[in-house]
Amino acid sequence: PREADYKGLEWFNGKRIATSYPEILSRFLKEKNINAKIHTITGSVEIAPAVGMADAIFDIVSSGGTLIQNGLVEVESILESQAVLIATPGLPEEKQAELDKLCFRFRSIIESRGMKYVLMNLPKSSLDEALKVLPGMKSPTILHLADPDWLSIHAVIPESQLWERIERLKAIGAEDILVLVLENIVK
Repeated sequence: PREADYKGLEWFNGKRIATSYPEILSRFLKEKNINAKIHTITGSVEIAPAVGMADAIFDIVSSGGTLIQNGLVEVESILESQAVLIATPGLPEEKQAELDKLCFRFRSIIESRGMKYVLMNLPKSSLDEALKVLPGMKSPTILHLADPDWLSIHAVIPESQLWERIERLKAIGAEDILVLVLENIVK
């Protein structure tokens, strides 16, 4: 828990630790000569301290967002890991087709990283200026609104350029700007 007076691994002596990875945790604790009780649970390990089931957790952490939401803080890193895809050359056609599908899906996620989907309303009179600011993937999408003097513009912008472009768009009259996270880009 965030409020724990953690000063080092010895803090775990005598504590209850919830995990879905009891073997890895058991080996680690033994190596470090820590005597703690391991509670094996599956799913939602991060809620164990809040419901009084454990004093701490041992779990996979990616961004740390779930830890923060549950009032926890990461204090030790046991191992670093990453997912990798390995395929043998000369796969049978059927397996190669499955591998190609999987790679296609991975690429769509990877290509969406660092990109934002931006929607805004813009006076029709500012369109030419807006097109100089917005690259889009091929070009921005332009939709007519019920008000004939206004347009809705949709574009994909690299996150590194987002605020500079939004400021330029606001300066030419853009309003009601929505910025959305992209989950996938399929090309």
